[in-house]
Amino acid sequence: MASKHRIVGNAGIVSPAMSDLERFVPDLPDWPASWRFEDQDVPFGQALVTILTPFLLHLLDSGYSRKTLNRHRDHLWMLGGHLIEVRHEDPDAAAMDARTLVLNQIHEYGGPLISRHLNEDAQNAFDAT
Repeated sequence: MASKHRIVGNAGIVSPAMSDLERFVPDLPDWPASWRFEDQDVPFGQALVTILTPFLLHLLDSGYSRKTLNRHRDHLWMLGGHLIEVRHEDPDAAAMDARTLVLNQIHEYGGPLISRHLNEDAQNAFDAT
């Protein structure tokens, strides 16, 4: 299935269905501020939103139910917050750009282990995203 969205260089995402994304994640521009421990985290959070946006658009094109879409959206928000936390706890992670950190934290079995915040079933659902 061809996507209705396209990425144009560094200009970002051009989409006739951007309003769908805005309805799906109306607070997306607020995610970086919601993740921050300190104001210096916001630019990194903005970079994370840039990286996650194509996946959010992919989810919209997937045909998933609203409940499934919302679950995946919420997991992506959790991932962003977790990545900011990782940067504060690990100096090596703090030195990584957003793309590298995402690729470092996501692997073939799922996302990062955030067991201190999730029970096993919730972690499995998170990993499915």
